[in-house]
Amino acid sequence: MLPYAPWIVWALPIIIAFTHPITERISHRLRDFIAVAAGFVSAIFAASMIPDIIAGSIYLDGVYHDIPFDWILARWIPVDGIEVTVGVIVDSLSVFMANVVAWISSFILLYSVEYMHGDRGITRYWMLMNLFIGFMELLVLGDSLITIFFGWEGVGFASYALIGYWYTDEKRYWIGPYSPSHAGMKAFITTRIGDVGLMTAMLIIFIYSGTFNLIELANNIGWAVNLARDGLLTITLLLMLLGPIGKSAQFPLHEWLPEAMAGPTTVSALIHAATMVKAGVYFLARFTLVLYNVAHMADGLGPLLNSIQEFYIAVTFIGAFTAFLAASQGMVADQIKKVLAYSTVSQLGYMFTAFGVTGLLIHHQEAFAEAYMTGLYHLLSHALFKALLFLSAGAIGHAIESYMLKDMGGLRKYMPKTYLLMLIGAFGLSGIPPFNGFWSKDAILHVAFSEGYIIVYIVLAATAIITVFYTFRMIGLAFFGEESEHVKHLIHEGRKPHDPGIYMLASLYFLAGGTILSGFLIPNIGLFFSRNFEYLGISMEILSEIPAFTTNFFTTTLLSPLFIVALGIIVVGLYPSYRIYIKNVVSPVEVVGEGLLKKIWIFLYNRWYINAAYYKIFVDGTQWIADSIFSYIECNGGGNLLKSLYTSLSNVVRRVQTGYLRVNMGYMGLAIVFIILYYLVMG
Repeated sequence: MLPYAPWIVWALPIIIAFTHPITERISHRLRDFIAVAAGFVSAIFAASMIPDIIAGSIYLDGVYHDIPFDWILARWIPVDGIEVTVGVIVDSLSVFMANVVAWISSFILLYSVEYMHGDRGITRYWMLMNLFIGFMELLVLGDSLITIFFGWEGVGFASYALIGYWYTDEKRYWIGPYSPSHAGMKAFITTRIGDVGLMTAMLIIFIYSGTFNLIELANNIGWAVNLARDGLLTITLLLMLLGPIGKSAQFPLHEWLPEAMAGPTTVSALIHAATMVKAGVYFLARFTLVLYNVAHMADGLGPLLNSIQEFYIAVTFIGAFTAFLAASQGMVADQIKKVLAYSTVSQLGYMFTAFGVTGLLIHHQEAFAEAYMTGLYHLLSHALFKALLFLSAGAIGHAIESYMLKDMGGLRKYMPKTYLLMLIGAFGLSGIPPFNGFWSKDAILHVAFSEGYIIVYIVLAATAIITVFYTFRMIGLAFFGEESEHVKHLIHEGRKPHDPGIYMLASLYFLAGGTILSGFLIPNIGLFFSRNFEYLGISMEILSEIPAFTTNFFTTTLLSPLFIVALGIIVVGLYPSYRIYIKNVVSPVEVVGEGLLKKIWIFLYNRWYINAAYYKIFVDGTQWIADSIFSYIECNGGGNLLKSLYTSLSNVVRRVQTGYLRVNMGYMGLAIVFIILYYLVMG
């Protein structure tokens, strides 16, 4: 490991962010170079930690330290023996996430050089992007709940500012009826609801444990035992779950993410595909390791184990329902970025389900390790193919100046490279072998089925069918058929759509390569995480029995009866999409008609009316209360009543507080008498 690598990974982008206003005055090219270089330097330091994880120890200051390694920088608030530390944890999970964030972010920054060229707020953009990356790295490397929370809130601030980046609210940047500034505020408020729950849970745990440190929480179960004894463990864990639900846009706090597409497409790729929305999933993965230790050390304590079980049941079913809910909305979305946004919510639901099932298997070491791995593997797969899809969509929007699907069509012959690259991302999202999405999504389905969670398996399988359908609907509407009137108009004006330049293409090629190759890495990833599992007491003998950790994973998957089901899912989803949107055999208007399908289409297009209900209750309701109070006070004499009340009160106070010295001395005497009487009575 390069010296102080974990600290440089998160601190460097944050420090560099504040240099951009200065370097801008020297040279715009220097500013752009430093912004991108900060990302790649951070990624190199993140990669330097991988050999240490594989070796199982870190060589630092002449001493070998075992993995996990808790590197404490400072101690905060030393009061009555309670110490709150700030530090980083170096283990398989943190290094894995740090590299996912750093490398994908770096190529998104490279893509931004061309995509954001000429934007008048580019310095602010670079500053916020670097801040976001730094805080996200702090989040995944933090060794305690408080350190993670600092990164968590930093990411929230940067995300809010980047979603509302085009704060002047020009109509071309709107997402449906919502302006960028509105979308940014919506994301900020919705995720804060979850954050309040997370912060409350953190404080409860601190009160019972006296520490925020994750390793200490894992190795000292007294806090969990006492919470369970007081009947508070379930509610504490569910309050904690609100944070991941908000950050990872799960039901019922999922409605912010579709509007988050109001920001630049690079922001969508960075925050809402590859990194920020993974924060909730990462937190689940991290705290699951804590709860695993707690459950095994407290074996036989029924109330404690029941609370953990109830928590993971909630995670499982929230994830499965959200996956289906969002996928159904993606079927009818009319903007290419909104299709991908709904898809992101849906795929995050898969990850939540995977970790929910993981927690339910906490006493079955082999099954626990396999389920845990499937969630993390799908996190990696999704980060790659979804970033590729978003950046491909950005190339389309850059070329035709629109993200509406009705403004596309026939782009395959004008943008052949973009078409092929986006098709690779579509194959990954749809789970078509041998692309990464097939292996990771099939692994989640396999775990759900093999462990007996049949309802969950059916919901996820149905979601997978819908995913294939809307993915190739998007491809068909964008690249096949005749050119739209919008495209024809651009061609007529001499602005024919074309593939992007070298910076944008380089990033797309990297992500496309990752989407293809990462599908073959699962045995290596399994061995990479074996160090964490060994720390939990899961032996290598047990790990060697798990297909996900051995090179026969592919053979096992291909020979499984569920492989036939996986192929059937692809066919059932692809066939109607292919005929309607690629071959144009039948018009989608004819398919929908005017009957039941039309009503279902309207229901889905209106997002199950959940978003409308939220606005009606929380926005319109709050406005109604404010208007009612204003109307009463200002228009119906309420103001005069309050004025009379305050006037009467002030007259009484004026009589008591005369300002005369003799009166004040009298008050002091009375006070002394009351104090003496109090101590006489109280003994």
